[in-house]
Amino acid sequence: MSLDLWLSLFVICLLGAMSPGPSLATVTKHTLAGGRLNGLAAAWAHSIGIGFYAFITVIGLAVVLHKSEVLFVTISLCGAGYLAYLGYKSLTSTDGIASTLEKGEAVSIKQSAKEGLLISLLSPKIALFFIALFSQFVAVGESTAAKATVVMTPLIVDGLWYTFITLVLSSPIFLERLRNKGKLIDQISGVVLIALAVRVVWQNVGYL
Repeated sequence: MSLDLWLSLFVICLLGAMSPGPSLATVTKHTLAGGRLNGLAAAWAHSIGIGFYAFITVIGLAVVLHKSEVLFVTISLCGAGYLAYLGYKSLTSTDGIASTLEKGEAVSIKQSAKEGLLISLLSPKIALFFIALFSQFVAVGESTAAKATVVMTPLIVDGLWYTFITLVLSSPIFLERLRNKGKLIDQISGVVLIALAVRVVWQNVGYL
């Protein structure tokens, strides 16, 4: 996998992790209620779930590509539509990324890890996101090393992002800055996701 392609993967994985939703709310809840260790437990357990989804998506798309190129293109285009939808939601969001930050009840570190893992494994939106995202990378990454890179990148990016969130939430000053920049983050995410959707469609135009 080329550096340019990997950077594209990295940026999209980061934007996906940054998107407000139940994952952010869960990590936030455990950080604010239980402390830094609880937040880190929830963050990295969540990333393991992300890695699992990434793995089964890469394997599944590789099989589809091998069996039917037309079906693969169809899935890719459906995924592009979903990315465009996510981008539109980000652009039209009335609240910033920090709007989902809410306090929760104190729990054990084990419980934090369990909830972090389940919130990723039980989210169908994550599966849809990976189908949309990976369709453009699976086709060019036939080697085992390339597939491993595609799987490990979202796992590590997700874990590091929520580690950052956990550390930020330990400092009221940084939390306020994140809240103030929330709308801008949403807008940037929206533009990039829509651009990626257009790129996926463009890459598959030749097969239409």
